Amino acid sequence: MSNFQFDFDLFDNFPDMYFIVDSNGKIIKTNKFAEKKLANELQKEENFFDMIELCDRSFSDKLFAETKSSNVSKSINTRLFINRNYLDVNITFIPFLNGQYDNYIIIARDISEEKQKEIELTRFFNIAENSVNPIQITDLNGRMIYVNRAFENASGYSKEELLGKNPRIFGSGKLTSSFWDKMWATISSGKVWVGEVENRKKNGEPFYTQLLISPIIDKDNNVTGYFGIHRDLTEKRSFERQLIHSQKMESIGTLAAGIAHEVGNPLASISALVQVALRSTKEPLVIEKLGLVKNQITRISKIIRDLVDFSRPSNYELRFTDINKVLNEAIEITKVGTKAKDITFESHLSDMLPNLPLIADQIQQVFLNILLNAVDAISEKKIKNNEKIKIKSSAENDAVIITFTDSGPGISEENLNKIFEPFFTTKKEGKGTGLGLWVSYGIVKSFQGEIKVSSKLGEGTTFTIKLPINN
Repeated sequence: MSNFQFDFDLFDNFPDMYFIVDSNGKIIKTNKFAEKKLANELQKEENFFDMIELCDRSFSDKLFAETKSSNVSKSINTRLFINRNYLDVNITFIPFLNGQYDNYIIIARDISEEKQKEIELTRFFNIAENSVNPIQITDLNGRMIYVNRAFENASGYSKEELLGKNPRIFGSGKLTSSFWDKMWATISSGKVWVGEVENRKKNGEPFYTQLLISPIIDKDNNVTGYFGIHRDLTEKRSFERQLIHSQKMESIGTLAAGIAHEVGNPLASISALVQVALRSTKEPLVIEKLGLVKNQITRISKIIRDLVDFSRPSNYELRFTDINKVLNEAIEITKVGTKAKDITFESHLSDMLPNLPLIADQIQQVFLNILLNAVDAISEKKIKNNEKIKIKSSAENDAVIITFTDSGPGISEENLNKIFEPFFTTKKEGKGTGLGLWVSYGIVKSFQGEIKVSSKLGEGTTFTIKLPINN
């Protein structure tokens, strides 16, 4: 030690551990910070490499050898075993010629806090990246700097398309500016904001979420960004709409029963009087006019029968029914019509369907209503080319799925929401009562099933019926 000519005291106030070692790694001198940090360890260990974690020792020896041979500093992240505990450190080997002695400086910097932050960051990243909830992080200007995989899946956008962009890229535009002003005022003040929002996927479809935005605060209590997490409400909204629609249809059914009763009796009297009048006259003009009245009475009577069919419980007995057989019968009946002669019917019926407890006549009425509507829709197209109606049946999970897809002109989004309402029709006046799909809706619901429609103008329409297997 007496031959050591370098004044090492200047390193005593440095916040890292400094060691002077010889070419074998034997410790010659340390600064005060290292003495304090290592405490009793220096009394037991004379060689610096004996404190390095065993799994990194060989590689540390190799780096030290490279430093000696090349006179170039080398570094490694490893752990020192100190006082029966491991300390995460960054070690740098520095060549140092001390007169006639070949010595080296080793700097060991404590990176425990950095390592802990890295572990926490990795843990957060893994949680965020694998979360089922869409997550986004934005800077102070609202530009996205991170989105997880769930966010990509929910929005339909890729990460590359979103990073650096403002979230308005997928905004629906349905929320007012005051709504967003209130949100910004809340998070800018360092508070958490929660609200329900409607966004648009890349393909234009809506997706509804409950959005929680939390400010990201640094150690000086300054807001540095914003963390947003979404909870998907699309299914919840869909269920709410179905519930409201079901309640609406139930109310309409009750009203329909009353109307059918009140109108039915006087209509029967009018019909009887027309019959009497027809038998009592031979005037051609009178007979012609009474015939028109009779036809309108017949039309009203059919509407009343449809109202009654929807509003009262069926007296028919449930029987196990072959869905494919009923579908084929409905298709054959539809083909007979003159409007259907230029339409191709494509059937893809699964032979793995179980028989379902249904009323065959009623479910056939549903199929016929949908098929005849499809034929009518296609017949209204001005330009026809390879017109088709595709019918498919399959079993999925605990339900039988039947779909009808036509190549008709499609239905506008505005009309799509009214398609199952009574007296609503897209047909020309006098071409339909607007009760067929309403009655079909009631029949499917009576079997604990679901009926849905999807359509786009110019791209045709698809009706989907879902009947439970265990109902």
